[in-house]
Amino acid sequence: MSFLLNTLTTKREVDTAIRDTLDKVLVLRFGRASEPVCLQLDDILAKSSREISKFAVIALVDIDAEEVQVYAKYFDIVLIPSTVFFFNAHHMKMDSGTADHTKWVGSFQCKQDFIDVVEAIFRGAMKGKLIVSCPLPPEQIPRFQLLFKGL
Repeated sequence: MSFLLNTLTTKREVDTAIRDTLDKVLVLRFGRASEPVCLQLDDILAKSSREISKFAVIALVDIDAEEVQVYAKYFDIVLIPSTVFFFNAHHMKMDSGTADHTKWVGSFQCKQDFIDVVEAIFRGAMKGKLIVSCPLPPEQIPRFQLLFKGL
């Protein structure tokens, strides 16, 4: 299903998507098409794209592309897939009860969960907010234990 979505492989393509997506949420999925969890997420994104097309645009970012490493470092993407949201070139954050508000890590349980999250981000952005509360119940939010070596 990921072939239905635009894939960005250069910094310029990502910059342009962020800059030129106006009055809609830009959903950037960082990952690789060969990973099972990315494929699961891409399937959800592709199936949702038409339903959210009035208020959101989805693009996939190839995490292995050399030129997008600047974004991978900036958003501290160590776990994939990681999904980052923008609105009118502003990075949108979401408080989902995890330590990291900058991105969604992992897949969504279902298409409706993804739509609910994007809708919450859009509504918050329209009110001028840069951080919104996650509309999903805690049991539907993926949890990851980050291990820090040498601490």
